[in-house]
Amino acid sequence: AKPPSSSAPTSSHPTEFNPPGDIPDNQVLIPYTPPGGLVTIKVPEGWARSDHGGAVTFTDKLNSITIQVVPLPQAPTPTWARNNEVPQLAASEPAFKLDSIGTTTRSAGPVVLVKYERDSKPDRVTGKVVRDAVERYDFWKAGHEAVLSLSGPVGADNVDPWQLVSDSLTWN
Repeated sequence: AKPPSSSAPTSSHPTEFNPPGDIPDNQVLIPYTPPGGLVTIKVPEGWARSDHGGAVTFTDKLNSITIQVVPLPQAPTPTWARNNEVPQLAASEPAFKLDSIGTTTRSAGPVVLVKYERDSKPDRVTGKVVRDAVERYDFWKAGHEAVLSLSGPVGADNVDPWQLVSDSLTWN
């Protein structure tokens, strides 16, 4: 007698499993221009928007995108970020832990990239705190810095969406 087959049925449609905080790769992005009109960036359609202290934040579940444009006379460098931004982040972000400071290139040009972890604000209903991974991009042009911060739970697979969002920034 033949042993029973151990192969499972196959599907023509792959199942996508999104752990908490994963942004689907097919998320629709729409253009947004923050107050002042110096930059435009694509953000996920349908995310909640809030404004606080000149920064605009888009949130959905466990992820957020914050954009703020501020005057900065000279282009930021990794050393500048270490000496100026990191101390501010360490003082303002709960359980701040620096991962790296470096440079990379996006469609808008070279940027300083600060990667760090922080604790999220407690959930309003459950009080649960999530450990967030944050990518903070410092774009610069003609005396202005566009600070783009992308955050989601540590371990979430947001590489592709964050690449699309950070590549979408354009100076107007």
